[in-house]
Amino acid sequence: MTSSLIAGAVITVSDRSAAGLREDLSGPLAAELLAADGWSTTVDVVPDDVVAIADAVRRAVASGARLVVTTGGTGLSPRDVTPEAMTGLLQREIPGIAEEIRRAGIAGVPQAMLSRARSGIVDGALVVNLAGSPGAVRDGIPVVLRVARHVAAQLDGGDHE
Repeated sequence: MTSSLIAGAVITVSDRSAAGLREDLSGPLAAELLAADGWSTTVDVVPDDVVAIADAVRRAVASGARLVVTTGGTGLSPRDVTPEAMTGLLQREIPGIAEEIRRAGIAGVPQAMLSRARSGIVDGALVVNLAGSPGAVRDGIPVVLRVARHVAAQLDGGDHE
């Protein structure tokens, strides 16, 4: 863990959790894993809605988050719209992060290849979509943490390590 805290945010995308009908397990787990690596985090819960998701990402970035992790809404059901919310929001896409998260997940759950998650840059912050299960968070957060500080440094004009 690095001693300097960097602001992060977690956004859970779930109609049922947003309505208080189901406990959010993946968002708090993501925040816990990020905090263990020295990221200060907040957790926001929004419904599966393109505008609500995009607005939550914009709010997190505007509040200073350098890393925004969304969890949920990346699958194939009609209400899974997190990737669509990234359209027009991501200024630079970083497909390799999402590809590696899918690869890591497939090792344990073949259905991980069905994730439509995306990753990229929004106004100086790294935004990464994860599927909405605790297992997906446990598989995905280590991938994100391997590069998140480097991305932040690069966005600040830093040189390669």
